[in-house]
Amino acid sequence: MTADLLRVEDLKVAFHLPEGVVEAVRGVSFRVRPGATVALVGESGSGKSVVAQSILRILPAPARIAGGRILLNDPGEAGSVDIAALPAEGPVMRSLRGGRISIIFQEPMTSLSPLHTIGDQVGEAVRLHRGVGRREARAITADMLARVRFPDPARALDTYPFELSGGLRQRAMIAMALVCRPALLIADEPTTALDVTIQARILRLLKDLQGELGMAVLLITHDLGVVANLADEVVVMHRGAVMESGPRDDLFADPRHPYLKALLRAVPRFHMAPGERLVPIRPIPAPPATGRLLDRTGEDRTAQAGDAGPLLAVEGITKRYGTRKAGWFGTAPPSGPPAVDDVSFTIRRGECVGLVGESGCGKTTLLKILMHALAPDAGTVRYTDGGRTVAVPDLEGEALQRFRRTVQFVFQDPFGSLNPRMTVFDIVAEPLVIHRIGDAAERAARVKELMGLVGLDARHLRRYPHSFSGGQRQRIGIARALALRPDLLLLDEPVSALDVSIQAQVLNLLKDLKETLGLTYLFVSHNLAVVDYMADRILVMCRGRIVEAAPRAALFRRPVHPYTRALLAAVPEPDPSRPLTLADAGEGHTSDPATWPAPFTIDDARRPPLVDLGDGHLVRADADAPALREVA
Repeated sequence: MTADLLRVEDLKVAFHLPEGVVEAVRGVSFRVRPGATVALVGESGSGKSVVAQSILRILPAPARIAGGRILLNDPGEAGSVDIAALPAEGPVMRSLRGGRISIIFQEPMTSLSPLHTIGDQVGEAVRLHRGVGRREARAITADMLARVRFPDPARALDTYPFELSGGLRQRAMIAMALVCRPALLIADEPTTALDVTIQARILRLLKDLQGELGMAVLLITHDLGVVANLADEVVVMHRGAVMESGPRDDLFADPRHPYLKALLRAVPRFHMAPGERLVPIRPIPAPPATGRLLDRTGEDRTAQAGDAGPLLAVEGITKRYGTRKAGWFGTAPPSGPPAVDDVSFTIRRGECVGLVGESGCGKTTLLKILMHALAPDAGTVRYTDGGRTVAVPDLEGEALQRFRRTVQFVFQDPFGSLNPRMTVFDIVAEPLVIHRIGDAAERAARVKELMGLVGLDARHLRRYPHSFSGGQRQRIGIARALALRPDLLLLDEPVSALDVSIQAQVLNLLKDLKETLGLTYLFVSHNLAVVDYMADRILVMCRGRIVEAAPRAALFRRPVHPYTRALLAAVPEPDPSRPLTLADAGEGHTSDPATWPAPFTIDDARRPPLVDLGDGHLVRADADAPALREVA
């Protein structure tokens, strides 16, 4: 024990449920050395978070530690103790929890109280574990907020979580976990919900603070790119048991267990060979070759691909949000900065266009405008269907209903977008009912066919969404979107909430459906490796503007715009030989157009256009600048 800060020995955890006992953790053993980073890797449901909850003794009520030991050897304060043998709410465990062992949770918005300021929430841990007064706790809190790189720590003390961005909320969680200078930090999926640039800053921050405070980190994640950049040792879990463990470099260079090999094959990555496919751990059946939805669909749409110009043409779209001020002479339009600023592009029938950018750059607002869920302040969207072109913002009544049958939306959150009170049959059949397609027998036949199309068992149609996994719920959402035989699917971060293995299933399914049904995609994501796998052309968006657009191969081979380069540099690859340059992860300057070098600078005095560099490669820059020719 002398060399180990934490040693987990043959840990067993069981859930005592009405339907029986479920073994969630089955004989897990590993160690964490002082100052080291150990990654617990595996899919959702593998038992990773249950192990973390056992270490902190915050297991849910039905769970019991059925066996094993959790030995903490903390020379600083706690001494040597078996955590598994302590009363969960006893004084020793209460002093350890939040004091010598802290945790960062996956979702900062739900983990922070919306009713208390950041200063009160971070300061509460100081007052509990150090016994200091309110004023001293406030000073210690401000110092910790400065350490986690809050832009204005004094002001942040009196802000509420809803006033902060996702990245700053995660920094507040880190400050809360570290304010008592723990010996061990448990980081439970600390960057899953974050954009790649914000993720890079959080990873750099954790690395810096670990060295500064001398703490050990137990990192829980399914992101092998994060593991390759942060971990010293890796423990791979599956169904509650350890499949493989060892030093990071050894496991990535020579994985031995089939499960770890399968995880590595399921991760989208740059430098994939042409035509290479992801290999999901549990493949789903390929779409059938015939059926109501498939008859005359793919071939007809492929034949129409070049007949009538672009399927969708977006021209000068601008949208502002803000408070509308009413006065004696009417209501003034919103005057805030534009959420979408003069965006123009086209989508040809049968192609997949990727749209990438950080949260808040305007991607979802743009999708809502394309769906006619929002009206633009300026510009128009033209859609061509059967040789007939319509202006989408002008549609209403029956014409709008016809348009919405041809364009469908797949949402980011597969659980939040499905009605929990409706069965899967009712969810998938709902579009058919709304648009009065077929009788009851025809709808039932279509729903069964759609279930087979997305690789789900038609026998489960009477189940509710909560009884399905995340990947299965996303496939239900895709089936619902396909019910009306649309031409265009708008996919808003469709795999960002999924494990890598489930993500591989859904991405391969979308690829197959595109070919089988002759679909056209606008695929929105902040994960460039996913977009690289899916898209034919890519649009890069920042602060409401398209800053670069190019065919996929050209963009990744020769990115020109500094923002595109920053996005690519921030993607953690699942390969220790290609480390993320954490030292270059800036504090938000990459997404500030005023700080971009000439000829890319955008400010009040300079609003450069999109310049054509040839072969469909466009970049927003000053066309007359000599520097552009040098960069290009």
